Amino acid sequence: MLGGAAVLACAGTLLSLGPSTAPPAAGPGPAATAPAALPAAPADRLAAARSAVRGRPRDPYAWNALGLAELDQARITLDADRLAGAGQAFRRSLALKPAANYDAIAGTGMLANARHDFAAARKAGRRAIAMAPDRPTGYLVLADAEIQLGDYPAATAHTQRLLDLAPTVPGYTRAAYDLETHGRPEEARIALDRALRSASTPGDTAFCEHRIGDLAWEQGDWEEAGAHYRRALAAAPDDYYAEAGRARVAAARGRYEEAVAAYRALVERAPQPQFLLELAELQLSRHRDADARPQLAALAAQVRLAEAGGGPVDPALMLYQADHADPAVAVRLLRAEWGRRRSVLVADALGWALHRAGRHAEALGLLDRAAATGWRSASFAYHRGTVKAALGRPGAAADLRTALRVNPYFSPYHAPRARQLLADLPGRDG
Repeated sequence: MLGGAAVLACAGTLLSLGPSTAPPAAGPGPAATAPAALPAAPADRLAAARSAVRGRPRDPYAWNALGLAELDQARITLDADRLAGAGQAFRRSLALKPAANYDAIAGTGMLANARHDFAAARKAGRRAIAMAPDRPTGYLVLADAEIQLGDYPAATAHTQRLLDLAPTVPGYTRAAYDLETHGRPEEARIALDRALRSASTPGDTAFCEHRIGDLAWEQGDWEEAGAHYRRALAAAPDDYYAEAGRARVAAARGRYEEAVAAYRALVERAPQPQFLLELAELQLSRHRDADARPQLAALAAQVRLAEAGGGPVDPALMLYQADHADPAVAVRLLRAEWGRRRSVLVADALGWALHRAGRHAEALGLLDRAAATGWRSASFAYHRGTVKAALGRPGAAADLRTALRVNPYFSPYHAPRARQLLADLPGRDG
């Protein structure tokens, strides 16, 4: 499988990674056609792109390059305000060149994915492919959109086409996510190793390393995970997801103060729901309720903003709401999200929220849907096992054992609850 062409079965569709010696091709994102190449460092690239549009304000390609640079900076900094700048740049490009402007159409699709407007991203991706079926970025946009919308066969097909056209970091990393979603972590690792070999910038290297770390973590190997998170941070010290991984590994090793310090430094700069919730639940697991209050308050404020905004909601934020606030609010917001996208992540979060609201039978139907792709997720298995136990259904013990076998460290807050529930189950025969 590691040599030659790896052909990977996934949900009834074959995903071929192609020859293992595939040379690097185009980098991530639409190929901007600005006259001069931009610097490799994202901050420098953004500064150069801004300078270019000042010098050539009627050049649509310069505006496309600026839009992509703003998107890249938003991805690195997790600063959603940058997305507005990207949108303005793509709109300006389309105003200057309304027809046959592939880069702007594909860029608006990337922007829509970043804003979690996956239906709009699907539309833009289809437009881009209709304009230029042999260019890769439209398929990248559609692969991202379809996997979030829950059309997994379509996501796999678009990922395959992306790999066929451009076997580089964007294609391999999307293949890895597709494979992981379908319960194929070993093949996902092959894809990520190829992505890492194709990486040509510190940012790409860091992204590949932290994704390999995430994959190892999800399978319970904190030692390997920690090594890759360290490599990610050596390549890009501001990789927030690698920082979160490092904190997670410290917690798994029993280094509580080190983990808390790492999380605190992280959430000061990037108060994302996932990071805030991980820190709060680590503190709660040690009965440091007072220490957890600032994180819980920040999460509550984000829920209020989500309610007021009426737009997409983060499943991690809703898991906070289900476990530590009012699960009925989580159910209401997640039902709206389920109407927008049918991904397994939303199915899992909605199922758990329904369980926490006391609606166990309805919850199990959603959790079964979340498990349908085969993703080896300890959290998914824990949720299903807990709900089956609440319903007195067979299989509860088996699911709980699966959760603890896949990753015994999946949550400092929930893993002990999984162990206790398993010990309390009558018979424990699953």
